[in-house]
Amino acid sequence: MTLENIAYILFLIATALYTGSMAVYISYLFRQKEEFQNYGFFLICAGALLHFGGICVTTIIMGTLPAYNLQQTLYIAALALSGTFIVLNQKFNLKILGLFASPLVVIMMIAAFMSPDTPPLKASFLKGFWLVSHIVTIFTGEAALALACGAGILYLIQEKAIKEKRRGFFYKRLPSLALLDSTSYTSVITGFTMLTTGLITGLIYAKSVWGTFWSWDPKEIWSAVTWLVYAALLHGRLTSGWRGRKSAIMTIVGFAVLLFTLFGVNLLIGGHHQPFTK
Repeated sequence: MTLENIAYILFLIATALYTGSMAVYISYLFRQKEEFQNYGFFLICAGALLHFGGICVTTIIMGTLPAYNLQQTLYIAALALSGTFIVLNQKFNLKILGLFASPLVVIMMIAAFMSPDTPPLKASFLKGFWLVSHIVTIFTGEAALALACGAGILYLIQEKAIKEKRRGFFYKRLPSLALLDSTSYTSVITGFTMLTTGLITGLIYAKSVWGTFWSWDPKEIWSAVTWLVYAALLHGRLTSGWRGRKSAIMTIVGFAVLLFTLFGVNLLIGGHHQPFTK
């Protein structure tokens, strides 16, 4: 059996475990049994472990961290999301975000399987400490911001139920607005810190490859726009009391901008990053 086959099998089994986790979390939403959250968390941990193994095998094959076409980008993004959810849940007990994280991970894994594994261009550029640091921190930051978006969506759903004085399906099953708001804020702080670190390491890497820290590449511009959106959110929260609904809406807007930066720029505009993800 080749290393490529081993990696494929690991990704396949990880996807099955993630799918099982998603099913259990959805079951929790309906039946509200605490053990369902524990089972769902266990399955997503097991999936992430095998997923990490698949990434390690692919790294051995390529000789560098694999994130240079759409398929590899999706694999890395999915692992970053599952891993970030696991860490944040262990530290801050954010189990409810499994309802958002597990389906999103499954979607990304399926999309990765459906994407062509095209060879990267300019392979000589695709190595080095600063590049690996940039990839790891950027994807970790984006994963945490995805979780913040999930908490924001759940906040708006719960707020609507409370305002309409309906003690219906979601009201009984979602946590309090205060917990959802604090969960979103924790995720934004984590994501913004990692995103900032990722942008700094990206600038250093750009200097080593293209001879300049900033070249007005479309990805650089939109990365800066994304950073400014989240900086505005944190500034508004700290100085103007943005909490609750305003903060939830901004996390969703910020994540929409982030998605365009991650995928839309490469597919629609191009630039230095285009050969690595198209």
